[in-house]
Amino acid sequence: MPTASRSPDAPIVDPRELTAEIASGEKPRADWRIGTEHEKFGFRLDDLRPPTFDGERGIEALLDGLTRFGWDPVRENGRTVALLRDGASVTLEPAGQLELSGAPLLDIHETCQEVGNHLYEVKAVADELRLGFLGMGFQPKWRRDEMPWMPKGRYKIMREYMPKVGSLGLDMMTRTCTVQVNLDYITEADMVKKFRVALALQPIATALFADSPFTEGRPNGYLSYRSHIWTDTDGDRTGMLDFVFEDGFGYERYVDYILDVPMYFAYRDGVYHDASGQSFRDFLRGGLPALPGELPTLRDWSDHMTTAFPEVRLKKFLEMRGADGGPWNRLCALPAFWVGLLYDDAALDAAWDLVRDFTRAQRHALRDGVPRTALATPFRGSSVRELAIEALKISAAGLRRRDRRNAQGIDEVRFLEPLIELAEAGQTPAERKLELFHGEWGGDIDRVFREFAY
Repeated sequence: MPTASRSPDAPIVDPRELTAEIASGEKPRADWRIGTEHEKFGFRLDDLRPPTFDGERGIEALLDGLTRFGWDPVRENGRTVALLRDGASVTLEPAGQLELSGAPLLDIHETCQEVGNHLYEVKAVADELRLGFLGMGFQPKWRRDEMPWMPKGRYKIMREYMPKVGSLGLDMMTRTCTVQVNLDYITEADMVKKFRVALALQPIATALFADSPFTEGRPNGYLSYRSHIWTDTDGDRTGMLDFVFEDGFGYERYVDYILDVPMYFAYRDGVYHDASGQSFRDFLRGGLPALPGELPTLRDWSDHMTTAFPEVRLKKFLEMRGADGGPWNRLCALPAFWVGLLYDDAALDAAWDLVRDFTRAQRHALRDGVPRTALATPFRGSSVRELAIEALKISAAGLRRRDRRNAQGIDEVRFLEPLIELAEAGQTPAERKLELFHGEWGGDIDRVFREFAY
């Protein structure tokens, strides 16, 4: 098989290079790392509106202010649109949701410290700009047409394409926030087992992290409306990927799936060329209408892989994508949950035993049910709550066996405590907010910004 060690900007001359690129992500256990990403909504403290990109109190001013902490600016058309530092980045989602893509780290202690440092830095600059930040899965107050747009070329293309393929894609872009964790694999077989476990249990993470019950100031009938939005965003690039559970699944089958995902763009010389709806297979043959005669590079392939949005995504690592954004302690809890399940062999075996006989219909019933009813979703004569409790037990045992301790001798299990507490109580973060909304808040959604801001 061709290796993926050559320049990412050289033309792809053999389609097997696509499979080799994913396979190049294989790492020995000693090199496994944890990458945590999270997004959050900015708001102006005086009127709660999302900040625009421009202006003295805009998102660009925030990014420029963060450079005092050693972040290097990334510019597009002369404007600061992202930051880089020590293997981490701060980037912008389409409506200015601020995202930290963390560095690959050894344990949850380091991950949680990274999150805490980031939120401290953001707050230091945001206070000067009279801005606040909120961790939830969906924008609780403002309409889609009241959300700003960031001046990034790829978002302009996506903004025009999304309404052609689904009714909620623009909401996904402008009004959702998530937390996800990226984890490694050692072999193709290890990747397959982790992918299957993660995909089957992704609805459990959705239920545990459900925190998007409001739309435009009122309850929307869901506990994770963010999760529901993915069901009508773009069927060509979302979903549960049933083929992952079929015999023979591996790198090549995933490459076939990505090749069938329609393109959004191709990036050349600082310009995003609109290739929306076009085929990467045609690109490989030099027949892409957006760039006739040109062949793709591994950089193009890497960009294209990021435009698929399944519940679990494979690149050169596995991404767990099912959780709503939330407060600081749940940003640390998500990587703990998945590391406990997937980075310990006994836990991975136990998790596979838990899900291996789920039928396709049962996996879809979980995925379709939890956005509305979360932990109360019926499942096999019981409920998702009982399944979540069992998964948390397996994860906690895996973290104990990992035995990664901080300077005070405390292991990583502590980071699961918020999830264990809410699973045992049977009340999601969304249900807690609904209780407040109908009770002491008196139906005033503005209270969420004051009481749950970072």
